[in-house]
Amino acid sequence: MLRSFVPPFIATFFITLFVFLMQFVWKYIDDIAGKDLGVVVIAKLLFYTSASLVPLALPLACLLASIMTMGNMAEHHELTAFKASGISLFRFMRSIIFAGISLSILAFLFNNFVIPIANLKSGTLLYDVRNSRPSFSIKEGIFYKGIEGYAIKIGRKDGDGKTIHDVMIYDHTSGRGDDNIIVAKDGELSTTSDKIYLIITLKNGSHYQEMVPKSADNAEFVRSDFREYKKYFDLSGFKMERSNESIFKDNYQMMNLNQLSS
Repeated sequence: MLRSFVPPFIATFFITLFVFLMQFVWKYIDDIAGKDLGVVVIAKLLFYTSASLVPLALPLACLLASIMTMGNMAEHHELTAFKASGISLFRFMRSIIFAGISLSILAFLFNNFVIPIANLKSGTLLYDVRNSRPSFSIKEGIFYKGIEGYAIKIGRKDGDGKTIHDVMIYDHTSGRGDDNIIVAKDGELSTTSDKIYLIITLKNGSHYQEMVPKSADNAEFVRSDFREYKKYFDLSGFKMERSNESIFKDNYQMMNLNQLSS
């Protein structure tokens, strides 16, 4: 009985866990996609979430494996053979009952010692992922305002993803509106080796800047043409910042039985 129970139990457990995990992914796909999180961060999130989903998958796996085991034995008339041999129902189900009790004890220990840690890790990581900014991505013909204080528009982007044409950059960092504008016919996108700064190398363009007026009747407007001009943008704000786990440790889902009782 036990040999017939274990294989379907393992199979149904991982299938059920996978289904619950996919439900989690589809629920938070809008918060995860487009943020360039990296394989390591996503793998950690799925691993911690999988651990927190074990209490849901384990009872279903035990139930389905028991039904499959007993149904398979009934289909091959093994239950009839047991009864004809004088073996009681409790006797040939004794191994499965013992396995169920053992799984219940292991599930309690897992829920008490592992689940609070998994919930803390997954909850903190999910919070950081949901509050992180989308990855830097400029589309053709649309003003990109993801970088604070700037509005960037490109008319066309070549297939290499780097060469751009008809570039317009509005600099609003002065707080005085559109007083600083850069336009260029061509350009190239690149980043520093540490991915902290975006470099837009502009070619054959002009820089228009309205100076701070000394008086209401005296305003200066400066235009400068260039063959090549490099503009740096800080991308450090696009990196996901990790929160301190101690912020969430007082949540009841992150506590074990002793912590909840105290």
